[in-house]
Amino acid sequence: MTVLVTGATGTVGRQVVRHLLERGRKVRALTRDPGRAGLPNGVEVTAGDLTGTAGLEAAFDGVTAVHLINFGGGYRPLANGRDIVGLAERAGVGRATVLGGWQEGTLEPAVRASGLEWTFLRPTQFMANFLNDWAEPLRTTGRVREPYGDRPSPPVDEYDIGAVAAAVLTQDGHGGRSYHLTGPEVLTARRMVAIIAEATGRDLRFEELTPDEVRREWSVPGRRPPLALFRAFAEIEGADEADLVERLLRLYGTPNEYATRLSDQVEQVVGRPPRTFAQWAAEHARHFLPTTPSDHS
Repeated sequence: MTVLVTGATGTVGRQVVRHLLERGRKVRALTRDPGRAGLPNGVEVTAGDLTGTAGLEAAFDGVTAVHLINFGGGYRPLANGRDIVGLAERAGVGRATVLGGWQEGTLEPAVRASGLEWTFLRPTQFMANFLNDWAEPLRTTGRVREPYGDRPSPPVDEYDIGAVAAAVLTQDGHGGRSYHLTGPEVLTARRMVAIIAEATGRDLRFEELTPDEVRREWSVPGRRPPLALFRAFAEIEGADEADLVERLLRLYGTPNEYATRLSDQVEQVVGRPPRTFAQWAAEHARHFLPTTPSDHS
């Protein structure tokens, strides 16, 4: 059984590859740059880009299951979902997982209308996002400066997303389902910084910015903060800094029941509770430590 993993060098894709290998499956990894994939020995790495289906026939050849992502290079949803699904069906792929992005594109309806045994994976906020968003400011200043420090989220470990995908791709009983994947607890941004402080033994703090302070500081061209949300909004909407700031303030400041609701579906699928943010922070503590002898915290 060969499983094709698209987005194989991404945050979640690497974990899908890892868990499939642990299950003894043969893995073919699709990536735009095979020379820089850095995947484990035994993985068949093949070049390709989901945004264009030309030349992808070989990637799907002999594949019985596929892990798909609904976006290409960036966060913009794929425009060629029907073509991708057509390739999979012609190759005889039987089962597919689809990792959703910020919004649906053409892939999801094409998968629903296909003969594939499909399962949608809809994680909440990835714990890995905090490496991108907070590692640099915490290393250099010991502070996270953002709005709405008490905004709640049940972040999920990318390790658990990969485990769910691997289980779904190798087990029966998941077809036609959509899994809302969360961690085991709802945490505020302020509390997560405190957990990272405990993991690193450093004096780290969350400094809350008012909406007006965010507008003044983040709307200046060239001063966009390195937040995953900003990158996603910029890719999808192409908005300027001021518009991006307003979108972020609305998202952070507006209660969202679905985004903050806990789910037990990780445990249902893999048979164990999802990993906690404290476990994740301890495992990644080195990324939040100063890179120079001077600790600015």
